[in-house]
Amino acid sequence: MRERQTERQRRGAREFEAFVAGAGGRLLHAATLLTAEPPEDNERARQLLTAALARTYARWDPEHGEDPYDRTRQELAARFARTAWRYHRHRDRAAGVLARLTPQERLVLVLRLYEGVAEEQVAALIGLPAERVRVICTRAIATMRSARAGPRNPLPRATAEGVS
Repeated sequence: MRERQTERQRRGAREFEAFVAGAGGRLLHAATLLTAEPPEDNERARQLLTAALARTYARWDPEHGEDPYDRTRQELAARFARTAWRYHRHRDRAAGVLARLTPQERLVLVLRLYEGVAEEQVAALIGLPAERVRVICTRAIATMRSARAGPRNPLPRATAEGVS
């Protein structure tokens, strides 16, 4: 009996390791977008993902057919939402592409556009009406578009002259 349980635990650990090897990079990128940290210095994103993965591992049971990626993404989003004030407080240090957005806007934008989660699912996950999620997403997109349309750095003179 004990040997069977130990083998099941080992198999579960191997399956979890394979899951992390396959999905870890994408999940880390999502966490980095949420925290608005630069990819090369994303300590808060790594902590957020580690906590979400620990929770996923604690509830790991692939025999029941749950999608571990979906579970981890939900845990990541929930943890970010609970601690979002921390990421707003460090806004001055944020340098990621989504740093101009509020934590709530980042959460909605990452879930909707990067992760492709349906509006209704995002609404249920963060406890807001679907219409509110739509408004937040639209506002976040407009903010990002206005950031792109802002002043651009001109090409250095030498580079501009070298191009024919």
